[in-house]
Amino acid sequence: MRVNHAGEIAAQALYHGQALVAHTEATRGMLLQAAQEETDHLAWCEKRLTELESRPSRLNPLWYAGSFAIGALAGLLGDRVSLGFVVETERQVEGHLDSHLGALPTGDARSRAIVKAMQADEVEHGAHARAAGGMDLPAPVRELMRRTARVMTGTAYWV
Repeated sequence: MRVNHAGEIAAQALYHGQALVAHTEATRGMLLQAAQEETDHLAWCEKRLTELESRPSRLNPLWYAGSFAIGALAGLLGDRVSLGFVVETERQVEGHLDSHLGALPTGDARSRAIVKAMQADEVEHGAHARAAGGMDLPAPVRELMRRTARVMTGTAYWV
């Protein structure tokens, strides 16, 4: 659940960074709406961490700052690129959450319900971004995103 919490911190930051430099009000509004939903996810994860007597990642400020910068950079490249970044981010997050569901104990119904609800919202964010004109990102960019996420999730698990 700590990894999911860190992911929600990063997602909020990405969307805030992208919204800051969005070229149209429609894109800005879509990004801010998604960021608000990520805030809900963050609250669910935070509550579940408390219930599990665990804690969030100590590196959350770093995750936020780095993700905000990445989001702003993606946004500066234009709304189609920015929305494409959302599509790819959410595609990768869907996969991460699927693997988390596989790793959770079958008896942990509460955590499983949270992860499933988050996953459904993430799929919806990606679909909205695609419908709004998000472009396919080049393979090297997708791979860099995957590797960056792997570093974050691996580190957030322990720190």
